[in-house]
Amino acid sequence: MPLNCSKCQSRRYPQYSESDKGTLWLCNTCQNYTDSEDVIIREQTEQERADIRTKAEEFERTSNFPSEKLSRRKGVN
Repeated sequence: MPLNCSKCQSRRYPQYSESDKGTLWLCNTCQNYTDSEDVIIREQTEQERADIRTKAEEFERTSNFPSEKLSRRKGVN
């Protein structure tokens, strides 16, 4: 499986889809899904793009990572 898109030479990223029953590779530049044999399956829909954006925004809102530095305990064997 080539990691670069054959159309634009951009990087592809794997995405699992329950509706397609497997992993398809998405090129973020061309918005095409391909399979492991480098055959274009379909284009990404506007609904899928909106779902990804809302999930990313929800993650930003709900994630609360402490900004304090973790310190190592001293004197413990």
